[in-house]
Amino acid sequence: MSRVNKRKSALDQISELTTNRLSVYLRCLQDLEAAGVQTVSSHALAERFRLNAAQIRKDLAYFGEFGVRGVGYYVRDLRRHLRQILGLDRQLRVGIIGAGNLGLALADYPGFRQEGFEIVALFDADHARVGQHSRGGVPIHPIADLRRITRRDRVAIAVIAVPVTAAQAVVDLAVSAGIRAILNFTPGALSAPAGVKLKSVDFTVSLESLSFHLAQEGG
Repeated sequence: MSRVNKRKSALDQISELTTNRLSVYLRCLQDLEAAGVQTVSSHALAERFRLNAAQIRKDLAYFGEFGVRGVGYYVRDLRRHLRQILGLDRQLRVGIIGAGNLGLALADYPGFRQEGFEIVALFDADHARVGQHSRGGVPIHPIADLRRITRRDRVAIAVIAVPVTAAQAVVDLAVSAGIRAILNFTPGALSAPAGVKLKSVDFTVSLESLSFHLAQEGG
């Protein structure tokens, strides 16, 4: 097996939980760098942010050797490596489908741009919204122009913020427009073909988890 194929096989085995933890490590390193910390051990990192030192070392080992014996990790260097691993060393363009309250709020959230995600377009089926802009200046296009705008503005990620009855059709439309990464905010189970990464954020599930915690605490 070639070196490229070996690396691809190893990366295929990396779970989504691992990549989620990498994002957590990145946030922790950003806090450390802002505080002026230059080096940190896995143990110190775990203690400070209530993480697991062995898990940190295992997760990072998937991608190479970053620690230095007797020193630990250089905070700035490890932060830069994690940004590269997560693909955050490049600007990614995002289109939001659904220009309702949620879609508009997401379009104007400043944290996306700070992390390298540029919201370049909103799309909606309501003709009354088309031609308008979010408060931050993101233009609202007709959903019929999704393929054209996606190609013109090089949209890499689609965010779905539409009513549940339209969600699957919108996912299918985004896939047909050439988008291979989709973040869904609509409740319910959606599907996407092989080669397309579909990730869902269900606020109701999160609230139910919190409700369970309160119920057990009360019981």
